[in-house]
Amino acid sequence: MAILGFFRRGGRIAWTLILAVLLLLGITTVTLANTMRVRYERDVTRMVFNDNLDLLDDVRKSVGMKVDSLGQVLEKAPEMPADSSYLVVSIGENRIWYKQGDRVLFTTRVATGSGKVLEKTGQGSEQWKFETPRGRLVVQSKETDPAWVPPDWHFVEQAKKRRLGLLKMTRGQQIATADGAVVTTSGNDIVKRMPDGTEEVLEADDGREIVVNGNIVVPPFGTNQRRYEGVLGTHRLNLGDGYALHGTNRPETIGRSVSHGCVRLRNEDIETLYRMVPVGTPVYIY
Repeated sequence: MAILGFFRRGGRIAWTLILAVLLLLGITTVTLANTMRVRYERDVTRMVFNDNLDLLDDVRKSVGMKVDSLGQVLEKAPEMPADSSYLVVSIGENRIWYKQGDRVLFTTRVATGSGKVLEKTGQGSEQWKFETPRGRLVVQSKETDPAWVPPDWHFVEQAKKRRLGLLKMTRGQQIATADGAVVTTSGNDIVKRMPDGTEEVLEADDGREIVVNGNIVVPPFGTNQRRYEGVLGTHRLNLGDGYALHGTNRPETIGRSVSHGCVRLRNEDIETLYRMVPVGTPVYIY
């Protein structure tokens, strides 16, 4: 009987220890969660200069409580007056806010970078990753009816998609065609020059690039064929390094991660921001 009593007492002690450990783990978990919550509220308060809990919810959903990416974005953010206006872009939620202090002046859905990688094969291989940059940027300039001058990666992407070759053209170069003509430059245009000397100005647009002998031609910079109208919508807010907030000719892509790095908006939305947002406005992207 004494032995049985010993085991009973030992069992009670074991259960007591287990309960104590579980209680301690629970307290630690709650404390950690509270600490993380306080950090996020602190960081978001720095961004919006007041209690901006709607953004806190977006942070929780997009990056989770374990990753303080918002804190990283704000780490180098300078202090600003409480009534300052600014833009915030959530890559995870594909949404933009324009705020003044803690007030939401405008918000809408956007499209952001796809994160995909494009590689150029062959001699002089290159690689591009289509990401929207995170951090603090600034609206450097504004444009209406912006034209897009496609970078080299656009032509690499089109060639891969259409299973064609790629030919980077230089000014004055002549590319012979099967019908005895040549494709060359004339002023700021790429033309097809016939054997009799007459010239036809060639047209180019997004998805309708110039193709000669099974190769997509990469036009020289400064030619009209390397200037696409309408692709960037009606307005653009430039952020530097080739990134911008701009409209689109493909409104069906809004709300998705499909861009090559810029933040796309519907034309009516970028027109609204164009009117509201002055040059010099900070843009926080996370």
